[in-house]
This record gives sequence, structure tokens and C-alpha cells, in this order.
Amino acid sequence: MTRKPPLSRGLGDAPSREGPPISTVWIETSHGRAFWADSAILMAAFERASIDLIVTSPPFGLVRKKEYGNADADQYVEWFKPFANEFRRILRPTGSLVIDIGGAWIPGQPTKSLYQYELLITLCKEFGFHLAQEFFWWNPSRLPTPAEWVNIRRIRVKDAVNTIFWLSRTPWPKASNRRVLTPYSESMRTLLVNGYRAKKRPSGHDISTKFNVDNGAAIPPNLIAVANTESNSRYLKYCEEHNLPPHPARFPASIPEFFIRFLTDPRDIVFDPFAGSCITGEVAERLDRRWICAEIRDEYLSGARGRFLDAPTANVRKTQISDDDFYKIARPGILWNGVLEPALPSDGGRARPLFTPGRSPKSKLV
Repeated sequence: MTRKPPLSRGLGDAPSREGPPISTVWIETSHGRAFWADSAILMAAFERASIDLIVTSPPFGLVRKKEYGNADADQYVEWFKPFANEFRRILRPTGSLVIDIGGAWIPGQPTKSLYQYELLITLCKEFGFHLAQEFFWWNPSRLPTPAEWVNIRRIRVKDAVNTIFWLSRTPWPKASNRRVLTPYSESMRTLLVNGYRAKKRPSGHDISTKFNVDNGAAIPPNLIAVANTESNSRYLKYCEEHNLPPHPARFPASIPEFFIRFLTDPRDIVFDPFAGSCITGEVAERLDRRWICAEIRDEYLSGARGRFLDAPTANVRKTQISDDDFYKIARPGILWNGVLEPALPSDGGRARPLFTPGRSPKSKLV
């Protein structure tokens, strides 16, 4: 790497508070560095307008504390503000901030916290970010949770989607959806072969003959379908071999890769302030982007070294697309039949059902 990622002054000159020694470089490659650091302090040493993309999955605002550390949902926005202030300062005018953030349930009741939406509004209203677009990460492998509301009382459905907010300093961040195209669906391939009669749809959209042009691939929706099922990667093997704890809340590589491809050019600088196992750095290294990662837990960075043992290899574009390359979701109504349904619980499910083998279900008020 001809020049290091942008630190405007020595790390020892940055403001200090309790936390890891911010001068500790834990991992260094030809493209980037991972720091054992409190990222709020580390960013104070960055040059203004020096980062092209911040892509991260911060600790979610959960009710129950996790071993990787997380702020309470009701305190989350205040906790996040020092980071937001630095994010805006270090981003280039053409840069983007991408935040993967899951939801939280209100303790003891089947309703959701609004903390991630309060954070979004604060980032836009108070810090001047623009919401370029919201994305939704659908994890097909997500277990039916929360079990109390989904499996036991049957009054909610499986919570399988995370929100991903794409924000920018200006309304015009650099981006190109040509970088993240997806294969045509079977119906679209059939349409291209058989032709399409240009006409106005009932919705009022005028579908012209240009719709029948084969552009080689489709523009993706803002729904990203990726199963989070990593189980035998070199990272996990390295953690096991070295008796290190793998980070318990990793997002799959396809999430940061989508946005790194979509929003940056080679040699641009990508920053992950809540790096965890440094998957963002690994992807950036493979895609010839410079990168900086910060993580406050040194044991997770020790495990992250396993991601950088071998020279990165670029993905090879597939020439043959099969059904195995697609996730499928059932349309509503496949199992619906008539109108004879069990009565809905008049109390909204407040009474917890007690099931005894061989006996009819009973209810108990909790």
C-alpha cells in the first residue's frame, strides 16, 4: 500500500478515556489496519473528509446484555451520538454511511422498540445525514423468535429481517447499481424470449418497448436475502485451533460486500468502527479497497487474524446460474383454505397457553 489510511496526527495525541490503548495496531496488511481501540477515540485522529464508506453492524440496542457489549435500547441514541458526530466529520462529501441494525422487543410484551427509527431520525435531523435508501436483510435461516410470542402464544410471526440504513452527507453520494446486478428471474427470461407488448399497466405505469431489452442482468431490490449460516470457515477454524471465542454476532460477508461494491471504487477507504471479527476488512482487502477496522474487544481481534493468513482471492463470476443460487419465499395464501378458522384469542394472547400431552390446551393468565 503506497500510503496508509488517513490519520491526521499520532494516535497518542487523541483524546483519552477508559478503554483499550488506541495506539495498538492488532492486524496490518497491504491494504489496511485493524486497531484495538474505542472507535470514538480513534476517529478523532482521522483527517476530516477522508473516508469513502463507513459500513458497520453496531451492537444492537437489546433488552438482554450480550457478551460483546450493547447499550440499552432506551439509551441507544444518546450512546450513539459521539460516533455520529465523528462519522459526519470524517466522511467525504461523496461518501456513505451504512448501518445494519436489528430490532428489539419491549420487555414483557409483544411490541417492538422504536430505537433504530429514533436513531435514523436523529442522524438525519440532528446530524444532517440524508437517507439515501433503506434496505432490508432477510435471513432465511433465522430461527422463529421471539419464542414466547411466535412459538408458544402464536400471536406474532418470525422476526427474520434487519433494517440497513444507507445514509450520506449529501443527496448525491457516489453509487452505481450496475455493480450489484442480479440474474434475471425465470419469468423475465421467458419474457425476453417471447417478447412483451408495450402497454400501460392498471397502476398507471407506462411499460414501453425498452422494457424488452436484454441488459444481461436485473437491478436488485432493496431486499437482500442472505442466510447467516457460517459454520466451517477458516475464521472459525482459526478460533477453534487457538482457543479464541468467535464473535457471536457476525454479519455474512455478502452484506458489506454488496455496499462496498455498490458505493466505492478500488483504492477507496472503507471504515468499520464496530469491526467485531473484521469481516469488513477481509472483504475490502479482497476487493482492493483500503480499510480501517476498530474493535474494543481484543479477543475478537485475535480471532480476526485468521481472516488474513492467506492472500485474498477475488470472487469468480458464475457462468451457470441454478435454482440453488436463489432463496424462495412462499406467497401468502398457499395454505389458506376457506373461512373456517379457530377463533382469535379475545385477550390478544395475554393468557399463556399450557399444553399437556393427551389433554386439551388450557390457559393461564400471566
